[in-house]
Amino acid sequence: MMLPFLACLLAVIPVVSMKSPIFGPQEVSRLEGGSASIKCFYPATSVNRHSRKYWCRQGARGRCTTLISSERYVSKDYEGRANLTDFPESNLFVVDIGHLTQNDSGRYKCGVGINTQGLSFDVSLDVSPGLGFLNGTQVHTVDLGKTVTINCPFSPENAADRKSVCKKISQSCIPVIDSNGNENPDYKNRVSISIQGTTQTAFSFIIKQLKLSDAGMYVCQAGDGSKADKTNFDLRVRKPEPELVYGDLRASVTFDCTVGPEVANLPKFLCRVGNDKGCRVVVNTLGKRAQDFEGRVLLISKDNRFSVHITGLRKEDAGHYLCGAHSDGEPQEGQPIQAWQLFVNEETTMPQMPSVVKGVVGGSVAVLCPYNPKDRDSLKYWCHWEAAQTGSCPQLVSSEGLVQEQYKQYEGRLALYEEPGNSTYTVILNQLTPQDAGFYWCRTSGDSRWWSTVELKIVEGEPNLKVAKNVTAWLGETLKLLCHFPCKLSSYEKYWCKWGNKNCKALPSQNEAPRLGSVSCDEKNQLINLILQPVTKEDEGWYWCGVKDGLRFGETVAVHVAVKERTKGSKDVSQVNAVPGKEVIEPGSKDVSQVNAAPGKEVIDPHVREIENKVIQDSSLFAEDRAVMNPADSAGGSRPSEDPGSSSGQGGSSKVLISTLVPLALVLALGALAVGVVRARHRRNVDRISIRSYRTDISMSDFENSRDFGANDNMGASSVTQETSLGGKDEFTATTENTVEMEEPKKAKRSSKEEADMAYTAYLLQANNMAANVQDGPSEA
Repeated sequence: MMLPFLACLLAVIPVVSMKSPIFGPQEVSRLEGGSASIKCFYPATSVNRHSRKYWCRQGARGRCTTLISSERYVSKDYEGRANLTDFPESNLFVVDIGHLTQNDSGRYKCGVGINTQGLSFDVSLDVSPGLGFLNGTQVHTVDLGKTVTINCPFSPENAADRKSVCKKISQSCIPVIDSNGNENPDYKNRVSISIQGTTQTAFSFIIKQLKLSDAGMYVCQAGDGSKADKTNFDLRVRKPEPELVYGDLRASVTFDCTVGPEVANLPKFLCRVGNDKGCRVVVNTLGKRAQDFEGRVLLISKDNRFSVHITGLRKEDAGHYLCGAHSDGEPQEGQPIQAWQLFVNEETTMPQMPSVVKGVVGGSVAVLCPYNPKDRDSLKYWCHWEAAQTGSCPQLVSSEGLVQEQYKQYEGRLALYEEPGNSTYTVILNQLTPQDAGFYWCRTSGDSRWWSTVELKIVEGEPNLKVAKNVTAWLGETLKLLCHFPCKLSSYEKYWCKWGNKNCKALPSQNEAPRLGSVSCDEKNQLINLILQPVTKEDEGWYWCGVKDGLRFGETVAVHVAVKERTKGSKDVSQVNAVPGKEVIEPGSKDVSQVNAAPGKEVIDPHVREIENKVIQDSSLFAEDRAVMNPADSAGGSRPSEDPGSSSGQGGSSKVLISTLVPLALVLALGALAVGVVRARHRRNVDRISIRSYRTDISMSDFENSRDFGANDNMGASSVTQETSLGGKDEFTATTENTVEMEEPKKAKRSSKEEADMAYTAYLLQANNMAANVQDGPSEA
């Protein structure tokens, strides 16, 4: 039964050539006196939007005479009953024609541009007579699947006689039904005869759920023989005129179906008419779906209406579709149906987006979703397509945040980023599990044509980014989170962000990856860290480490930070080096601590104590050492100070003094001693001494204070050590090594002879230095 019905249906539904990007109805059937509204779609280009639109009638030799155009031209025959309206935002124009007559039947073209050179589509308009008489025969034109009621009059003489209806086929008349209860099997449960009282002079013949095969000439009769009353009527069953649906490749389309109240509670369906004369179910409310529409179709039912959304359009999706309601969830002959014709425009402007994304367990995916640039302020959301029944798609996240019903399952895992001006938004899902595999839909509250779908597949592998899964931080202290990434991601931008219900707020982070050449990369040192200092209770929550390239997000990984308060007296600062897949626990400590989380281990804070080393030197000996510094020490660098309490320091100083004084003492011992002692005790006049060609004034008081002179006044003679006064203390800083703070002991009492010897020695050394400075030139301080 079903195959003949579909064969007849296909015979009257034309096959449309998909070569032209202009698309419209190939056949339009109307009744005389009625009107027609003809839609013609064109590709969404700027040129097409501004080009001329026209409706012309085809004549002999391929000539097409313009009847109406978008340039305000209207032919005389169409004046007052036709208009053409362009809808560039929807990429279509509509031709409305009223007061149709049978003379309007013919071949037409709707097109863009010039009649003979532009893009066009062929349309056939058929205007048939409506309810009335044609050559003395009553005509009834009824839509397929509907109900028709025909009144059959009779004379009072035949009021009590048998009433019957038959259908003319060739030269015979096949009985359909009579008042005695006889009924043709082809019309079983679909036909009836009704007589309202005995005083009526007509009976009603009713046919429900009209089929295309019901069309034809019928005869209704009252009585028998030559006295019988007979009436002829012509029943025409009008085939369903398909509603046009125009979709771009990779875009989405919607079929809006309406069913009668008598079948509103029956299962709904959408099927596609195939070349084998059958209509294969695409989706129905009983849970049946075609395999090639898996994850791409969504049926939303409400009362006596339902909508079917198909996304990710393909070329092979173009064709004819039927929708309706039936207990079997499939089309049946005689049931009310709606016909659709889908055209897929391959000259699409839809952006190319991946239809499949792959992720690993514990890893992440970033899905890019397009939307109509005009819908910048519309609500964006992401839903998970479910295979149950009609293919529901519960919402997971939107531009307003994570959906409350999904919070428990997707907390810290899911976020939606809008890209203003880019006509895309990004959805990131991490901490992937095998249960996350499936189909997801990108949707907006605006233009549904931009809806898209993507399939998430979970494959084997390891995440590229690695952090600790859970970290405990201590209130008021410092937390350092480390994120490891492989060398292949070195060129990408890295970031840390704190996940929230509405977004993941970017945080300042530091890249600790070494600056190596492109030929080498240390996998162990590719780190990016996040420091929280000091940790507050508000820092508790989820943190993401991720990579991106410009506005395009890449892989992410999540870590949960729990903030706790230490027991009384804890003051340590913690540092966590995050390692993948492990929980990092920081035990209590009173010391400065650093935690290095190793894979597979529980991390315990080691105790680290700083010990201040203090070195005390005798300042007098330091002065003596400075006085006898060798030329290499003066020119090149500083030498370490020796502990004045050690024997080696004292022995070194004695050897230097002996080697210097012995040769001079043999010649000048008596004279120098007498002069030094007398002058040091009784007066402070100045002697003039000539050494080579240099003359200077030296005071005996300077000899007496030679220790201070050697330690302070001679600073300009060496560039190695600089003196800086901070906080009332003298500190020394050397350019080649760290110096130690000095303490000056009290002066030891010496005899007159010892003072004279030391003063004279200091004088000779100073004289030698001054003579050397004259030869070498002055030194820079």
